[in-house]
Amino acid sequence: MNQYYFIQGKVTAQNELLNVLAVYRFQEKRIVFTDGCFDLIHRGHIKFLAEASDLGDVFIIGLNSDLSIGKVKGDGRPVQDQGTRSILTASLRFVDHVVLFDDKNSENIIKMIRPDVLVKGEDFIIEGDPGAEFVTANGGKVVILEHLKGYSTAALIDKVKGLR
Repeated sequence: MNQYYFIQGKVTAQNELLNVLAVYRFQEKRIVFTDGCFDLIHRGHIKFLAEASDLGDVFIIGLNSDLSIGKVKGDGRPVQDQGTRSILTASLRFVDHVVLFDDKNSENIIKMIRPDVLVKGEDFIIEGDPGAEFVTANGGKVVILEHLKGYSTAALIDKVKGLR
């Protein structure tokens, strides 16, 4: 099997994902979802994503598109384009699907996927978040995972800037 082709196949368009989700639900698979930019993948991301994937049968990452990151992070971001970031996250063996979204936040993609488990980082505030409220109102749960201290994309960018 061509591994790169296999990895590319894990990057799933939203309309295709709806069909795949129907099959997973028929099979009574527990669907886990998280989202993020994952601009410069580092050890903290790997730990977080691996722990998230352990919480169910199917692990889906919602990846902020370049347009979305521009709305959230501003000029100079993302460092890597969405094609690169999607292939990098899809290449992780414990990731089943990567789906891009253009919105500033993940509320709409969460409502589309209807995950059994929504995973967020420790800086996330559940109260008042429409995506989290949607998940819990539909019988799912929100799990908060700790960040691995000392690892962040912003710190990596600052380090590289300091080397110039």
